[in-house]
Amino acid sequence: MTDTKASWQPSRGIELVAGTPAGGGQDRPARALIGVLQSQHLIDQPISLINIPGRGGGNAWDHLATRPGDAHILAINSPTIISNTLLGISPLAYGDLTPIANLYVEPIAFFVRVDSSLRDARDLLTRLSDAASLRIALATAIGNSNHIALAKVTEHAGGAVKALPIDVFDSARFAIAHVIDGKAELAVVTAVSGVPELKDEAIRCIAVSAPSRLTGLFAASPTWLELGVACDIGMWRGVIAAPGIDAAARGFWEGRLAAATRSAEWQAELARQYWTSTYIVGEDLAKFLTAETALTAKVLGDLGLRD
Repeated sequence: MTDTKASWQPSRGIELVAGTPAGGGQDRPARALIGVLQSQHLIDQPISLINIPGRGGGNAWDHLATRPGDAHILAINSPTIISNTLLGISPLAYGDLTPIANLYVEPIAFFVRVDSSLRDARDLLTRLSDAASLRIALATAIGNSNHIALAKVTEHAGGAVKALPIDVFDSARFAIAHVIDGKAELAVVTAVSGVPELKDEAIRCIAVSAPSRLTGLFAASPTWLELGVACDIGMWRGVIAAPGIDAAARGFWEGRLAAATRSAEWQAELARQYWTSTYIVGEDLAKFLTAETALTAKVLGDLGLRD
């Protein structure tokens, strides 16, 4: 798609970087976005996906930082870019790059094996009151939204958040496998990550962290809010670019992403993946990231995850 009004156009192939392996939480939106950009003919150049897992996306964003001024490379953004900095995992902050847009938020699910002795949320809260007794699989980094949701539920149960034995994986898919293999009793990951195993009845969803009940496979799963637990935190995803790209290039990507997210194809993807659109750019995005940083710092501090 050629836009004669745009003062910047891609002159070579586009790279989109995902900070998780194939099938992971940053890989899924990357693949969906590439599919829409290509099928809607919004980009004239080829688009390739590069997976650089590790540190909850930190390795991918470090790679992005090595390409200053290059608007031909983008990455999927997520809350870990904030928590990594707050926890000292990475010195790279989102302000060191160029945030382009926020795309959507997705709910967090608490999964157990289908034959688990944890029958419901009440059983889980009882076990979490003795936090050290319950091994947990988490993706993709300490201090991310999944971890914060887990910590808030544990705090409600009266358990010690710092005592939780946690195995951290670069992909939620690995965390689910860890539970199915019996190496952990609980996985706290984005809801869509467990859909294949939920369909196969290999796992059950105890509860979800979301403002309201989900549909489809999760229709019978209560929200923590329903159960009297103040936890409705979700995992947002966005798009971020290399540092120092010019205003014209940023405007190009804002326009293309706006067109992609308006498409019926993207709306269908949102419904299929249990995602809720939160598309914002510009000043609204800057305000969101500032507020998210303050909230994350407070929550991490309140829950003892940050000094």
